[in-house]
Amino acid sequence: MVCHCKAEGLPPPRNLSYRWIDAFTVNVFWQEPRGLRAGDIKHIKYRHGLEDNFLQCTWRNFTVDLLTEEKGSGSWTYLVWTVRTGDILEESTKMSKTIKTMKPRAQVKDIKCFVNPKNEIYEMNCSWVQENQALTLSYRVCGHTNETDMALKMCERPYSDAMRNGCYLNTDDITKDICMLFKSEAGQSTFKLARMIDPPKLSIGEDGDNLKLSWTRPKILKEHSRIFTVCYKKCSDAEVCLNFTTKGESMPLPYDKSCRYEFWSSVRTSAYITPIFSEFGQVVSYENKDVTLTVVAIVVPIILSVCILLSCYCFRRHSSILCPVIPDPSVIFKEMMMNGNKELKTTTGNLYTPVPEPVESCKIDSVTDSVIVPLNS
Repeated sequence: MVCHCKAEGLPPPRNLSYRWIDAFTVNVFWQEPRGLRAGDIKHIKYRHGLEDNFLQCTWRNFTVDLLTEEKGSGSWTYLVWTVRTGDILEESTKMSKTIKTMKPRAQVKDIKCFVNPKNEIYEMNCSWVQENQALTLSYRVCGHTNETDMALKMCERPYSDAMRNGCYLNTDDITKDICMLFKSEAGQSTFKLARMIDPPKLSIGEDGDNLKLSWTRPKILKEHSRIFTVCYKKCSDAEVCLNFTTKGESMPLPYDKSCRYEFWSSVRTSAYITPIFSEFGQVVSYENKDVTLTVVAIVVPIILSVCILLSCYCFRRHSSILCPVIPDPSVIFKEMMMNGNKELKTTTGNLYTPVPEPVESCKIDSVTDSVIVPLNS
C-alpha cells in the first residue's frame, strides 16, 4: 500500500485496539499506516482463524459478533495488516490483537433448540444442562445493524425438570440468527442458536430388486431445499451413509435379499440457507420375509429334533427316578397274611404303659394306756 520504493516495505496499521459494544459484539479499531502516498490502492486485511477479509482503505475499524460455542475458548486473536494490490501484491507485517471475554465463561452444556409448529406459527424451545450454578438466559437477533435488534430479551417462559432447564423463546421470525447469553454469578457465555427439528420418520418397502426408502417431509422445510442423510448397515458390512438432495420424498436403494438391514436418518437444509437440522432418528430394521420364513422352516425342525433327543437321553438316564419299580400287589398281600400274628405281637409290646405316680408313706403310732387326757368338767 506504500508507493515509495524503500526496502522497508509497506507500513502496518498503528495502535491496534478493541472495545466491547455488548456481550456479543466487539469493535476492533486502529490508525491509518504512515508513509502512504495519496492515490495508492490501499486495503486493510484482517484474519480470524483461516479466513481473510478485506476492508476499504477509508475504514479504520470493523465490528463482529464473537461467539465461542465452536472452541469453547474465552479469547480470539485477530491479525490486521496493510495490502497493496496491483501488478505486484505487497503486504505489511501483521499486527496481532488478542480479545478476551469481559467475564469468565459460565459452564453450560448440551444446548438444544427445537422449532415446533404451533397454531400455524413456530416457537423455539431451547433447553440445556447447567453444572452446579443458576443460569439466566437472554437473547437477541444477531448482528449490529440497529438498536432494536440489539436489545436483549429476557426468557419469559422458563421451565426445568430433573435433567434439563429450558425456555420458550418469543421471536417473530425464526429465520433470523439468534444470539443467546447465559449468565451466572461467576461469569457468562454466548452462543448462536442452532435450530433443530425432529428427525424424519423413515419407511422402508420393496420395489422390485430395490428397497424404496420414503420419509415424511418436515413442515418447516416445505419451502427450503433439503438434504436427507440415510446411514445403513447390512449383514456384517461396514456402515454406509448417503445424502439425497432430491425434491421428492423417496429414493431407491439396491437390495440384497439375503441380508438384514438397519437404517437411521436425519435431515438438514442445504448451504446458503438458515441452518436447520435434525439428529439421527431411531434405528429401523428390515429383512426379506421370504428369507425369514425359509430360515424359520429350517431352524425350527432342527431345534425340535435336538430337544426331543435331549429329552430321550434325560429320560433314559433318570428313568429310575421318573418311573420307579412298583412291586406286585399279590406279594404284598401274601406277606401281610403270613406275617399277621408276628406283627400283632410286635405291636402289643408297644402298648402304652403308664408311669407310676409317687405315693408318700404314712406312719401311724399307737396310743398307750398310760396316757390319759383329762376332760374338763
